[in-house]
Amino acid sequence: MKTVGEVSELSGVTVRALHHYDEIGLLSPSERSEAGYRLYSRSDLERLQEILGWRALGFELAEIRELLSDPSHDRTGALRAQRELVTAERARLAAVAAMLDDALNAHDTGTVIKEAAMFKGLHDAHQRETHERWGHTDAYKESQRRTARYGKAEWREIHAQARINETRLVDLMRTGEPADGQAAQAAAEALRLHIDRWFYPCSRVMHRSLAEMYVNDHRFRAHYEAREPGLAQYVHDAIVANAETTG
Repeated sequence: MKTVGEVSELSGVTVRALHHYDEIGLLSPSERSEAGYRLYSRSDLERLQEILGWRALGFELAEIRELLSDPSHDRTGALRAQRELVTAERARLAAVAAMLDDALNAHDTGTVIKEAAMFKGLHDAHQRETHERWGHTDAYKESQRRTARYGKAEWREIHAQARINETRLVDLMRTGEPADGQAAQAAAEALRLHIDRWFYPCSRVMHRSLAEMYVNDHRFRAHYEAREPGLAQYVHDAIVANAETTG
């Protein structure tokens, strides 16, 4: 067991901050000494490590507490999600750096960058196609209405939870859990509820339709296959099983 002072020295988190984490229910020590001093176990330190990972990614304490209190939360999935978010952020910053390098080079050499190339790496080319394909639907309109209100905090939580949900399915597939088993169906339901919560009402019938797109649209398939070979079909099958079981 570690005292609050020892944990502070190990982690770099101030004693005052550790006290605050305890007060808000984010990190409460497993035990207390006879004198009432906080004592932290190995599992407490692991939880703190995860908290600091989310903090480094810009998450607020309230967001982290919500993620950690999710019934489907597991440490392995969270750590993998954090690692993938770091990788994505590194790629995003690399694109920004490339844009800035081009701008600086143009400034130094007196050249003029074509307007079409000024925002290279930052523009989402998929956005126009999405609008063309789905812009007429109520789901798209509702998604646009909801997401227009979201700030950085909401988008961080959305991306983090999506990664956690996907990682959960990867773990289930790797361990041999059948796609139509209860655990995989629960993970598929988490995917549906994520869409329903953040973007638009997503019935199980609609979710099943989305599952077909996950295997038939090469971009969606590529997204899942990049996570784990065979994952697109596994996610599809889990969603279909969940829809058939729950109606």
